[in-house]
Amino acid sequence: MAAAETGDKALAKAVATVEATLLGKVPAPVVKSFFDEATFTATHVIHDPVTDKAAIVDSVLDFDPAAGRISYESADEVIAYVEAKGLKVEWLLETHAHADHLSAAPYLQDRVGGRIAIGREITRVQDVFGKLFNEGTEFQRDGSQFDRLFDDGDSFTIGEIEAVVLHVPGHTPADLAYVIGDAVFTGDTIFMPDFGTARADFPGGDAQQLYHSIRRLLSLPGKARLFLCHDYKAPDRDEYVWQTTVADERAKNIHVHDGVSEEEFVSMRTERDATLGMPRLILPSVQVNMRAGRMPPPEDNGTHYLKIPLDAI
Repeated sequence: MAAAETGDKALAKAVATVEATLLGKVPAPVVKSFFDEATFTATHVIHDPVTDKAAIVDSVLDFDPAAGRISYESADEVIAYVEAKGLKVEWLLETHAHADHLSAAPYLQDRVGGRIAIGREITRVQDVFGKLFNEGTEFQRDGSQFDRLFDDGDSFTIGEIEAVVLHVPGHTPADLAYVIGDAVFTGDTIFMPDFGTARADFPGGDAQQLYHSIRRLLSLPGKARLFLCHDYKAPDRDEYVWQTTVADERAKNIHVHDGVSEEEFVSMRTERDATLGMPRLILPSVQVNMRAGRMPPPEDNGTHYLKIPLDAI
């Protein structure tokens, strides 16, 4: 059913944005992706070929949990590309508060600029994990660590290219997809067709919501390009891949192709999630990412510490 017929104004706006690009009425964004194999994360740099204005989606800060050390090789690779192309970064976009890698957004902001943005529902994540990490009252749970909190249907621009924000909860309460021209940045909501979909068992996650969020994304035009946040190599595939289309997902996604009912999906997702362990970096990642990628304040000796709550999740 068409977006206009369902009354989904945000989706209708996103469909119009994709169609205008596919028809050549506005320039298609140029997308360059950087894959971090240590966290299986794809960072995407998007720019308007007319103005060279740019955005960076889901950046990675390198972190060695055994040594407690951070480094910047992944982010520096992105910076080198931005500088070589002469791009002007306007946005540092987060699809959600990641549980598998630390965000490099503040590091990038210091070096190439841009406003750090995430969905407004980050406040729910901050509330849940603020309690988990026993943060004091100095930790604000209002999203004020970010420069912009997006709501469903919000629009912004990258140069002359319009972008539309879609709230796609289910993996977490705060997940967003960014529809930028004909390119859609889905975060963790959906993976390559041969790998399936995201888990829905984190605090605030919901398999039923995830199903509806995915079907919403798959209501976009079939030729829309989907850029994913992760790839884990499906069985019998030897290379990492993070780009597909709406049409391919609808036809081939092993979890949620056309014809899979909500009941079937929720049953599959619930059973599958019960077998999964927690991500290796969930505790340091969320602790940092709920602060827009910034470390907890240093203690009186000048050192930053990350907490590891025992038996808490």
